[in-house]
Amino acid sequence: MKASKFDAALNKAKEILSRDISRKSFLKILAAGGAFLAFSSTAAKRAFAQNAKPVDPRKRRSVTTDFDLTAVTGDDIEAITRKSVGLLGGMDRFVKKGDVVVVKPNIGWNRTPEYAANTNPAVVAAVIKMCFESGAKTVKVFDNTCNDQKLCYQNSGIMKAAKDAGATVFYMDDWKYAPARFSNPKALMNEWLFFKDAVDADVFINVPIAKTHGLGTLTLSLKNMMGVTGGNRSQIHWDMDKKLAEIYDFVKPDLNIIDAYNILTAHGPRGGDLADVAKKRTVIASADPVLADSFASKTLFNIDAATIPHIKIAADRGLGNINIAKANIKQVKI
Repeated sequence: MKASKFDAALNKAKEILSRDISRKSFLKILAAGGAFLAFSSTAAKRAFAQNAKPVDPRKRRSVTTDFDLTAVTGDDIEAITRKSVGLLGGMDRFVKKGDVVVVKPNIGWNRTPEYAANTNPAVVAAVIKMCFESGAKTVKVFDNTCNDQKLCYQNSGIMKAAKDAGATVFYMDDWKYAPARFSNPKALMNEWLFFKDAVDADVFINVPIAKTHGLGTLTLSLKNMMGVTGGNRSQIHWDMDKKLAEIYDFVKPDLNIIDAYNILTAHGPRGGDLADVAKKRTVIASADPVLADSFASKTLFNIDAATIPHIKIAADRGLGNINIAKANIKQVKI
């Protein structure tokens, strides 16, 4: 294609991409050709994201729970997951009839469940079931993986477990990102891309696994939210602690459920040695990410959360309570 024709096609494509169209419409346009014949499908998808309408911070509902945090220990993974949410007041507090719910686990690594690099699939499945029992219309499961996405989804066991529980599981394709519109950006810039399904959800449930992290000390509720952003992933690691707080504050998950059935105590976040895995048989639940991460840091790893920069920054930004002693916490063994 000559340069002039290519430029014309490029401009036409940008004009089409600036419209607020659905994924179905976008795929029809892509399949039909037209201006998109000038691009590979990957280039077209990236152009779609870059020219999408900016998204505002997600608004979450005001929910009152019976406890600030719950921690349940036992052998049955589904039972302790259900109990942890039940003690807060039940999933009905968060999910209403007809809701579109996002359940966001950690699916970042091409590891099988016993290595504790990804969220336990049984925890994910239990959360999905509770959402449907509370009237959810749709439950979506996704993550921006570090390793090959197909291998991560398959070998983590999460794709099968989530689908079997009735969820819609899909890869985070480039076309569905949109630039953020922060009210007061600091570390991140307004053009930073967020996955639209995460921001548009009626309910967002954050389901990380508890594990160590070479750069961030630990990866828990706050760190797990990296998986809803696009762009150059490596750039987030510059001034990461401030960025993690801003990412979490932008999406504002309604509930955090930390999988601590098996935790990764060293060589995180990737893991790969069973000697680094400790069996804690616990699930932690809280609407407060700072409290959840502070409690997990202390009880699982014997680390003071105030020494972990991204948790301290999140607390300073008013995202939650870092003082475990001043929280209404319920711990149960079943």
